Amino acid sequence: MMIKIAIGFTLVAALAVPVAASAALSPTDYKNASKFCKALEADVADGGMGETAFKQAFGTNHNRSNAHGKCVSKNAHTVDEVHSNAVSQCRTERDADEAAFTQKYGTGKNGRNAFGKCVSQKAKTLSDQEQENIVDAAKACRTERAADRDAFKDKYGTNHNKRNAFGKCVSHKAASA
Repeated sequence: MMIKIAIGFTLVAALAVPVAASAALSPTDYKNASKFCKALEADVADGGMGETAFKQAFGTNHNRSNAHGKCVSKNAHTVDEVHSNAVSQCRTERDADEAAFTQKYGTGKNGRNAFGKCVSQKAKTLSDQEQENIVDAAKACRTERAADRDAFKDKYGTNHNKRNAFGKCVSHKAASA
């Protein structure tokens, strides 16, 4: 009986290792992606794409109520990449001239927080640019759709009723920006 239990635990542990090893995203990545998506959903006057365009771009169910979750899932990797790129840029800058780096980013009496401050600033800049690209893409798609709805659906729609045209357009234009 003890051997069966030991084998059972071993199998569970063996199956859990690949799952844990492949989980590269942290809860913070999803939290930051959620903030990113809320900013995208904001009114156009506030720098976002607006609720309707947001739901059209990301929602997939019949009433597109799953748009926020789909946006978070899609952008969690992007947020992680933005952070990784910021870390890489800061390492390069720090390695070039550590004293100047500490002077530029460090606060407090010894500037020991310079690396964290650098990463925060660069990640925000990269994230803001990504958000701006998506909002600009949504505006361009909205304009293109208004000119000829049927041609727009034919050009971008890929599912049976081509209702995913707006989201496909935004993805295509944001990726090429």
